[in-house]
Amino acid sequence: MSNGIMGKVGSWSFILGIIIALIFGLWHAVTYEAYLNGSSTVNETFFTTDNGGIIAWLLAVIGAIVGILAVLGRGTITKSEIPGFLLAGIALLIMGGVFPVIIAMYPLQPYIGALFAGVSISLAIFVAPAVGILAIKAIWDMGKEV
Repeated sequence: MSNGIMGKVGSWSFILGIIIALIFGLWHAVTYEAYLNGSSTVNETFFTTDNGGIIAWLLAVIGAIVGILAVLGRGTITKSEIPGFLLAGIALLIMGGVFPVIIAMYPLQPYIGALFAGVSISLAIFVAPAVGILAIKAIWDMGKEV
């Protein structure tokens, strides 16, 4: 594949991942709100179902593609953007872990808490593989300079 095709694959992977994460994050928010209201169990929230697991795997694979293409220098994330992407990715990962706990303890009504939790979880699932791959590259690059 040429650099142009790889760049397009990287761009479309990133856009597709964000769109899928937002759509299914909103769906998770709806099911999470039902759980918070007591009309369903935690096992009925979207990402704990079989279909949610498939979507989570899809998001993780797309995130890994984005990360690998960035490491190869052919994705949407350039070398100068890697530190900013890592910082933003860490923020998303923290949000994905913290929002569900905070919202379960102090529900923000109506629906805003579930919305924060659902979208942050789905974006964290998408971004985590790319952050991991780029963090390994950053550590490798720092180690090479010694």
